[in-house]
Amino acid sequence: MFDKLDEIVEKYEILSQKISDPEIINNQSEWQKMMKEYSDMRPLVEKYKEYKKTKEAIEEANMLLEDNLEEDFKQLVKEELSGNKQKILKLQEELKILLLPKDPNDEKNVIVEIRGGAGGDEAALFAGDLFRMYSRYAERRRWKVEIMSSNETGVGGFKEVVFMIQGSGAYSRLKYESGVHRVQRIPVTESGGRIHTSTVTVAVLPEAEDVDVEINNNDLRIDVFRSSGNGGQSVNTTDSAVRITHLPTGLVVTCQDEKSQLKNKEKALKVLRAKLYEIEEAKRQKELAEARKSQVGTGNRNERIRTYNFPQGRVTDHRIGLTLHKLDSILDGEIDEIIDNLITVDQTEKLKNSV
Repeated sequence: MFDKLDEIVEKYEILSQKISDPEIINNQSEWQKMMKEYSDMRPLVEKYKEYKKTKEAIEEANMLLEDNLEEDFKQLVKEELSGNKQKILKLQEELKILLLPKDPNDEKNVIVEIRGGAGGDEAALFAGDLFRMYSRYAERRRWKVEIMSSNETGVGGFKEVVFMIQGSGAYSRLKYESGVHRVQRIPVTESGGRIHTSTVTVAVLPEAEDVDVEINNNDLRIDVFRSSGNGGQSVNTTDSAVRITHLPTGLVVTCQDEKSQLKNKEKALKVLRAKLYEIEEAKRQKELAEARKSQVGTGNRNERIRTYNFPQGRVTDHRIGLTLHKLDSILDGEIDEIIDNLITVDQTEKLKNSV
């Protein structure tokens, strides 16, 4: 591990010189690429420097203890030595995690699809609750939310809603949200006070750029039609809604939230590109050895990942056995505790598999 770390530090120092070279600065694309690599390496290099500094402090303390010291001073050195020994073990674990291969999609924006499953209107209402939860979470992290397409119900929920979250590291945090979310509560329309169980599916897709997915225009069938539902004065008066069918895969994407046909087409293409990228990613993941797969980050949208129980005010993530009795704050976007626990378990699994 330490030979690899020394190589990374050496590369980091070379990059540090290169990004200050006027010739490279003039080549903006090359300079930005190097700056990205330099920034990505910085946390690991700084952690390794901290490790080496702590190791030197341990060596110095051991040398001091070999001398004839006064008892009070000797005790202070021993206490400092004990603290640094604990610290260096923690730093070793942190370095192992930082050395794990990075998910190339982690820094990307995401496209989130929420669809009501079993439960009719109640499922649609909970789809609206989840949309608000992720919107509030994005707001807390100063990320931008943009609705790509939506299909509202008359009771205030969504049959489906597709939206983009733009922000640094959005995918690294939200990728664990893909799957089936189950809600247990008494619907407003339920006169007998019985608890109903409904489900909502969530899919989190990394935004795909042109360089990630090449789409041949000849593979697309684009249909335009009149919008329906909310959308201002132009609804039902102009053919602004767009449906794009990707002929080779049969994927269909519809967007009608914008008044402009061009904007709807742009949004629909973004969603299509993300879906095609997800298909390619799924193929790539399948080709990896089972031993290298994480138990947490599979993102299988058929897997029941979480239950929101309203009568008990609890949320349970079934993948890691985590139960929190703070339903209201979680639905208000305070989901970092869940995500942090998922990341920790994911990293632990990857560390086991990397040995």
